[in-house]
Amino acid sequence: MLMFPSLDPDLTTARNAMLANNWWLVALRGVLAILFGIVAFVVPAAAILGLVLIFAAYSIADGISNIILAWRGARKRERWGLLLLNGLLGVAIGVIAAVWPGITVVAFVMMVAAWSLLSGGLMLGAAIGLKISHGRWWLVFGGAISLLYGILLLVSPLIAALVLTWWMGAYSLVLGVSLVVLAFQLRRHRGEHFPDAIAAPI
Repeated sequence: MLMFPSLDPDLTTARNAMLANNWWLVALRGVLAILFGIVAFVVPAAAILGLVLIFAAYSIADGISNIILAWRGARKRERWGLLLLNGLLGVAIGVIAAVWPGITVVAFVMMVAAWSLLSGGLMLGAAIGLKISHGRWWLVFGGAISLLYGILLLVSPLIAALVLTWWMGAYSLVLGVSLVVLAFQLRRHRGEHFPDAIAAPI
């Protein structure tokens, strides 16, 4: 009889034990989210500008790495055209975001919306295999908040940067608190062992 991996009792127990033993990572994510939420409310302009500049730096660095890979591929007579195009595009987008951060805000809104929807969906999917005693409903709550936030951004993509930052701050505060509460529920179950069938090396 076939059984879906997410409903396999041994895999579910292993996943619960792994989350419980790494509860501090969940707590750290929650604390960082709370800190960002506070910054977004205290200095919203700096928060949104900082996020755009971080994206610009990442895009430029990623583009340069692709250009280097394309150059190495050309030396070895491998396919390099798409890598070079991807690299040049990444550098161009990064420069535009750094020079004109205001123009980048709308694109950034759409990117944040996509990330929120994806993150919320993954959190809800992960909640399926998490026991109620391990804080399943907090994970469901965090996933639902992420989905709602993503939908709000898609419905109003041209909202002012200030309002966007406040939304991000509120979202980060709520998500951060829910993750910290989840982490302390997981902490009570730390030290639980993986099932022998999962823990044993193959």
